[in-house]
Amino acid sequence: MVGASLAGLNAARALRGGGFDGTLTIVGAEEHRPYDRPPLSKQVLAGTWDPERTTLAGTGDGELDVEWRLGSPADGLDVAGRTVSLADGSSVTYDGLVIATGAAPRTLPGVEGVAGVHVLRSLDDCLALKADLDAAPARVVVVGAGFIGAEVAATCRARGLAVTVVEPLPVPLGRVLGTEVGGTMAAVHRDHGVDLRLGVGVLGVVGAERVEGVRLTDATTLACEVVVVGIGVVPSTGWLEESGLSLADGVRADASCRVAPGIVAAGDVARWHHQGYGESLRVEHWDHAIAQGAHAAATLLAGDGAEPFTPVPWFWSDQYDRKIMVAGRTQGAEEVRVVEGSLEERRFVALYRRGGEVAAVLGMNRPAPLARWRLRLAEGVTWADAVAGCPPPAPGGAPGRGAPA
Repeated sequence: MVGASLAGLNAARALRGGGFDGTLTIVGAEEHRPYDRPPLSKQVLAGTWDPERTTLAGTGDGELDVEWRLGSPADGLDVAGRTVSLADGSSVTYDGLVIATGAAPRTLPGVEGVAGVHVLRSLDDCLALKADLDAAPARVVVVGAGFIGAEVAATCRARGLAVTVVEPLPVPLGRVLGTEVGGTMAAVHRDHGVDLRLGVGVLGVVGAERVEGVRLTDATTLACEVVVVGIGVVPSTGWLEESGLSLADGVRADASCRVAPGIVAAGDVARWHHQGYGESLRVEHWDHAIAQGAHAAATLLAGDGAEPFTPVPWFWSDQYDRKIMVAGRTQGAEEVRVVEGSLEERRFVALYRRGGEVAAVLGMNRPAPLARWRLRLAEGVTWADAVAGCPPPAPGGAPGRGAPA
């Protein structure tokens, strides 16, 4: 396994569970053994969890009989020679390879070496940011109102810190969740005292050694002492550039997660063909990493008899007292309709239509209905059957409607 990640660890678990009793080696760029990332933007950053609590089960000495090669990332792959080279000059040979190197966060240009500017991807990122928050900065600026940015903003507000969120879209997550649901997300943050600056971008930061402010495209400057950049990630495929494998926003795999003979991929780095959706996908969610890691391992063990990987993706986000859960694919939806509860009470279920089918469902503080809808999505449900007897739709609200291209 290249990648001491959730996907890599679950591939190792599945290999052992599937009867593989040979040598297992896990290569990781970080010094840490695999840990849980969702608490980094919430409990660990808030100080309610010790970092050690994020360590995943199965990572102790002898638990999976794994050889750990940590603290030195892979920097090359020789497919013909079945060898992975590491940055420390060593190498590892393999009979079967799981690529699970995840993704790296994007950041702003020109901020290298400027103290107080953070991304949040790794445990070390979290601890560095937490140290700055512990110093009680006068203001925190979060760049990007995606799920990571929104969770960080919520955690900072829970710590009593002043927070401004800068987002170039007119509503948070408008392209993903639609304008109406995105507007509800904005209202939740405003209810908790977040200063939202929407429809405006970032030109750069002010300050040479330590950040003093953020310059915006509307010619204003936000004074701050801490900046958190949450503008997405890039799949970690640099080490594969000379390998001959197909790379395109991830490493390309077939429907069973096979990249090449004896090589599979899983997690944030993997782009595979989803037969159910008929398209190539790359999914960056916690549950997906677990399931795809296990499936990739099963593909290695099965050889030519591997099954396709066709999950219904789902994820959740905790922000303040709201739990947002999404199952399915909201991208490309043509209509969004609230079928239970209401946007105004911040407790609802919304369906997303693509063609004549329900493509996705979102629940805010409605976990039980979301679970039921997730099962229906797996079985396939028509839009007509799903909305029969439901109130008529409000105008607008489809993902991307009103958002800049």
